[in-house]
Amino acid sequence: MNVLLNLYNKPLSAIEGKLEPWLLPTLARFTFVAVLFMYFWSSATLKLGDSLFSLSFGAYGQIFPVAFDAAGYDVGQLSTFHKIVAYAGTYAEFVLPVLLAIGLFTRLAALGMIGFVIVQSYVDIFGHMADESTIGTWFDRIADSHIMDQRLFWISMLLLLFVKGAGPLSADKLIGLK
Repeated sequence: MNVLLNLYNKPLSAIEGKLEPWLLPTLARFTFVAVLFMYFWSSATLKLGDSLFSLSFGAYGQIFPVAFDAAGYDVGQLSTFHKIVAYAGTYAEFVLPVLLAIGLFTRLAALGMIGFVIVQSYVDIFGHMADESTIGTWFDRIADSHIMDQRLFWISMLLLLFVKGAGPLSADKLIGLK
């Protein structure tokens, strides 16, 4: 039995020792940029108004659909809290993906994105009243729901970056961060 275990473990240990430190974080960052970077960037640009310092009418409807409806779609009726969160959320949608793409403050950016995705999912479910097929469920043999299934993959990838860091091809490595 030990012979079989050694036949299995030795090559994998060699591969793991050489690939593991750089492959997973580099692949996770590449995957984020290839699949999600433009999703978040496009979403953020739709929330901008005439300049970087103003938000569009739709930004408040996307971020606070229930409160904006209750305010009669009048931005002036929203609280300062709503406005601060709308600006912070919009800027986070620009800044955090860029930080992940270049691998700068990767662990913090990944943690921020995890929080962002959780809040985004909450707003989609309870604010925008996503239907059951959009929400989906886990363990149901159907792997295409936009919220439960897709966002679990997103969070898993971001959690890997939070735990492992950016890897060797990153700004973090250049400035000496782990």
